[in-house]
Amino acid sequence: MAACPLLGDSQVGFEPTCYARNIEVRNALIFQMATLIIDIIALFMTIIMIVHVRSKYTAVGRKEMVMVFYLYLIMTILDFITISGIIPISSVVYPYFVAAYLGLTSAMCWCLMLNGTVGFQWTEDGTALSLWTFRLTSLLIFGLMYFISIATFKEVASFSRGHPIGLFIMYFIFNPFCLLVYVVLQVIVVVNTLDEYWPLGNISFALVFFVLGQVIQVFLSDKICEGIKHYVDGVFFGTICTLLAVMMVYKYWDSITKEDLEFSVDGKGNTWEVKELLNEDDEFAPYAGQAANTVGYAGVSFANTGSQYGGQGYPQQMGYQ
Repeated sequence: MAACPLLGDSQVGFEPTCYARNIEVRNALIFQMATLIIDIIALFMTIIMIVHVRSKYTAVGRKEMVMVFYLYLIMTILDFITISGIIPISSVVYPYFVAAYLGLTSAMCWCLMLNGTVGFQWTEDGTALSLWTFRLTSLLIFGLMYFISIATFKEVASFSRGHPIGLFIMYFIFNPFCLLVYVVLQVIVVVNTLDEYWPLGNISFALVFFVLGQVIQVFLSDKICEGIKHYVDGVFFGTICTLLAVMMVYKYWDSITKEDLEFSVDGKGNTWEVKELLNEDDEFAPYAGQAANTVGYAGVSFANTGSQYGGQGYPQQMGYQ
């Protein structure tokens, strides 16, 4: 994990006992190549999800939910930079990028938890009050986690690299707590407001993928790495499971939000057609269809009737001379 070299009593941090193979590209070592491929896929999938969420113009909580995917997008970019070796561990800016990654992780979990409250209509979604509550509180959580991370890496005040209690509380307790609250709130929303319970399957899969990814990455990484002969490790599977969890959250949100077709935007113009046949006994029937591009009263064209009624263009029996 990106934070491991910055933690521990030694200068090199927590050293992995088994890690994925490196590749050399133009005299530069690239770490976690398989995980980087998953990060690239995650970037494309996140952009697609953002476009789909933004396109649902009348969906409830659209603007609030898209913040979660923006945070995940930036978080994936930072993950790509920090674990690949693009920014070397020895660089002076490496701790700040890792702190930003950890801060975005906590901010994303917090923002997702707030999205769980949208269904309770504590305020109208999409309003300035709702959006700025999300933005400011998420920024506050990001700043708090960023400060704790930098203070731990630099051993400022009472924070220590050897005993990163504050960092672990935020990462392993606060973040899962926010996600758990989100899941509980969504179960309440589905049970109380929806007629069907199928969306609970999506949120259940999201929870399973997230837990599975954390278990693999934290507890099973060494065994997987040794079993697959260093080709991949737990970070690879943890990244896949995180992506799947985010995709299932999107699938869940999409399944419970319906657009109001009365106010939705349609790119196609309306096409009007006359479905009823003209009555053969109608006195205006002989003039129907003579001028397709000129529409008169009741859909019948009189543009070419002037030759029969003295060149006036209107029948004399209607009182026009």
